[in-house]
Amino acid sequence: MVEPAEKARAYIAAAVKGWAADPSLIEAVRAQNLRHKMMTQEDIDTLDRQWRQELGRSQSPLISSVVDTAASDLLRDQIELSAGLITEVFVMDAVGLNVAASGITSDYWQGDEAKFTETYQKGEDGLHISDVEFDESAHLYQIQASFSLLDPEDGTLIGAITVGLNAEQL
Repeated sequence: MVEPAEKARAYIAAAVKGWAADPSLIEAVRAQNLRHKMMTQEDIDTLDRQWRQELGRSQSPLISSVVDTAASDLLRDQIELSAGLITEVFVMDAVGLNVAASGITSDYWQGDEAKFTETYQKGEDGLHISDVEFDESAHLYQIQASFSLLDPEDGTLIGAITVGLNAEQL
């Protein structure tokens, strides 16, 4: 029997890596990396606190700057095309901050989590497959597959992407 992690790894290679190199997504990561290249940990923490404070509020400019973009629309389109297999997608920049997301995440900074430390910080071949966990909000078992995101023009490591997969459909 093929384990969920192996199925997730195969799905990422076969179905996700292609659209993960979409020009609109890559350009969004490049642009944010330029804006954030001088960012300190204190700056990151301040933005992460702002994100958390905006959760559930009608006015949420930081959250909107991530989820209300063409790059995030692309992610939502991929979820729809997956017929329920993909449950969520978010893309991180070179410091681990969200660039695009299919939905609102609980925090803005992913840089201290395995989805970033085991991908971006491991280089171009970085890959992290989580354990299967029950997602309370979605009421399903999910596995997260995260991998390093490379600039297709020159192979430069520019960020990371996390794809939530419905473990029951793998």
